[in-house]
Amino acid sequence: MILLAITLGDVLFAAAQPENEARKSAEQWLSLIDAGEYLQSWQTAAEYFQRAMPREQWSRTLNAVRKPLGSLISRKIRSAKYTRSLPGAPDGEYVILRFQTSFANKLDAIETVTPMLEKEGQWRVSGYFIK
Repeated sequence: MILLAITLGDVLFAAAQPENEARKSAEQWLSLIDAGEYLQSWQTAAEYFQRAMPREQWSRTLNAVRKPLGSLISRKIRSAKYTRSLPGAPDGEYVILRFQTSFANKLDAIETVTPMLEKEGQWRVSGYFIK
């Protein structure tokens, strides 16, 4: 009976691990954006992201969309969902993270960050949206 509980606990921990690893990566990446390090955020994003969004366009987009929101006040995770398939993206391993976020000039926002597991085993952001 005790062995079963330990094994079940290990299974539950292992199941949550992709979401935890992806979340850590996303939070580090978001900290670059919060600091205005837009080009560095592009450099540390997934290859898929970099191919879809040229570096200069990413910087211009964030200057137009994210910068006016002002400084970060708070960010709390709302959900984390592991999936192997996303519309318009190649099959792979993804975690869709939704954060409830407050900025100085936008108190109620939802940030959706989608890290993907890259070939070398690192979780890197492949998508970012603010609503």
